[in-house]
Amino acid sequence: MRVDLHIHTRPRSPCSVIDPAELMETARQAGLDAVCLTEHQNRWTPQEVNTLSRMGRIRIFQGNEVTTNQGDILVFGYDRDIKGVVAIQDLRKEVEAVGGVMIAAHPFRGFLLFGISQLQLSVEQACKRKVFQHVDALEIFNCKVTNPENEMARQVGERLGLVGVAGSDAHRLDEVGKCVMVFQREIQNEKKLIEELRARRFTTEYLQS
Repeated sequence: MRVDLHIHTRPRSPCSVIDPAELMETARQAGLDAVCLTEHQNRWTPQEVNTLSRMGRIRIFQGNEVTTNQGDILVFGYDRDIKGVVAIQDLRKEVEAVGGVMIAAHPFRGFLLFGISQLQLSVEQACKRKVFQHVDALEIFNCKVTNPENEMARQVGERLGLVGVAGSDAHRLDEVGKCVMVFQREIQNEKKLIEELRARRFTTEYLQS
């Protein structure tokens, strides 16, 4: 089962230019079986998701991209709308209490712009970032960051034993399906998605242009 774990649409994510109805068609053309709507600090209602899924003839799971004091976090299994910047340890307690998962989104995005190569940041040093103490997984493939930044995330995930996931972080239609999760089992709902993520029954694909 092919799933894009990280997609933003307008108007719920103001930075996106993706129309939800057009997303459905593009996702099918990209060979996806499901998409995850991970809007910035904003969640769709279950009724809206069900309606869009029926109209678009593709499965939809819902998450949320939350801004924390340690960076952006994708959250699944937690249905509260969160506004503003929150403390990651507080978010962790609430998500853990309901059996959800937290994923560090693009954890090294922009690091090269600030001279990561000149600083010679090692994997050991990167592993000490506080964000990794509070998440279940991290994105090791994100089409909006550089290959070295993705590679650093992959190495850190392996060193810390965290689940490594892929998500396009699509804000435009041509980005949909670039970074994909290929699950071994059929997933019917968000609860099952969390189970399969925890069990690591998937592979990742990064379709570079």
